[in-house]
Amino acid sequence: RRAEAAARGKLRGLGMASYGEVCGSNGEETARLKLREDGGVTLWIGTQSNGQGHFTAYSQLLADKLGLEPEQVEIHQGDSWDLPQGGGTGGSRSLLMGGMALDGAADKVIERSRKIAGHLLEAAEADIEFAEGIFTVAGTDRRVSLTDVAKATQGDSLPEDLRETPDEQHHIVAGKQTYPNGCHLCELEVDPETGTVRLQRYVVVDDFGTLVNPLMAAGQVHGGTVQGIGQALLERTVYDENGQLLSGSFMDYCMPRADDLPSIELTMVEDMPCQTNPMGVKGAGEAGAIGACPAVINALVDALSPLGIRHIDMPATPEKVWRAIQDAQQRQAAE
Repeated sequence: RRAEAAARGKLRGLGMASYGEVCGSNGEETARLKLREDGGVTLWIGTQSNGQGHFTAYSQLLADKLGLEPEQVEIHQGDSWDLPQGGGTGGSRSLLMGGMALDGAADKVIERSRKIAGHLLEAAEADIEFAEGIFTVAGTDRRVSLTDVAKATQGDSLPEDLRETPDEQHHIVAGKQTYPNGCHLCELEVDPETGTVRLQRYVVVDDFGTLVNPLMAAGQVHGGTVQGIGQALLERTVYDENGQLLSGSFMDYCMPRADDLPSIELTMVEDMPCQTNPMGVKGAGEAGAIGACPAVINALVDALSPLGIRHIDMPATPEKVWRAIQDAQQRQAAE
């Protein structure tokens, strides 16, 4: 492919970057979970979504845990009026910290509901089992649902200490970190006449431990990779001598567009649960951007290496690439 590109007057390069990140477990997190009368639940949690898909992931975790449909989960995030403490969003922490906090709150709701179910089924609490949203008396077919438990708390048939709807809060403090890792591979072509760089192929392999929602994880990798490509080739902040920002709008600040990108080929390892937390998850929010910059720049330097170029600063804009090529050619001619 390199020879074929050269025949067309282009320079072709291949670059790779492997990364390992320490992330996920930082700060503190709080979750509050309340069982509603209709059998659904309402979650209050201290994280704050800004595009990562928290609502989908949290709904999925609670639905799996409590035997509900995701539509039965109502979520409120990031409001200090609702919760005294929360860690917000950052450092690829939300799924780990938020997920463990809501899981602990769900366990407490189940245990509180188990007491109520035991009264409704006239059985000892120790004999009550819970699975798929149903409480059963061990070894029998006697059962009540979470909805039955919620409705029972609205009347006066329960003892006073059981009439309050299960409403539990769980607070966690950061523990052991997670260690996502992976590899980015970039192949590109350079037009030496204009300095234009065109990505031809981009491949990513990532290890995020247990994948709660593979589609959302893939979306985060795709988005992060595009951010990294933009940082490597396009995005440039320019100030004048008075400190005035000159590239403050999309008229002046170049962002990657669809036609700047190839299809990103992504593989996520799915059989490597993280060993430092009970969910088996690893942070994924920053992985795409971390691996993309060095992979792209390595590919670019590889393409320019026949000219003796060993380094180029980011962003490697067409002008900067063209000037590097011109300088290299002049040095070669002088020799």
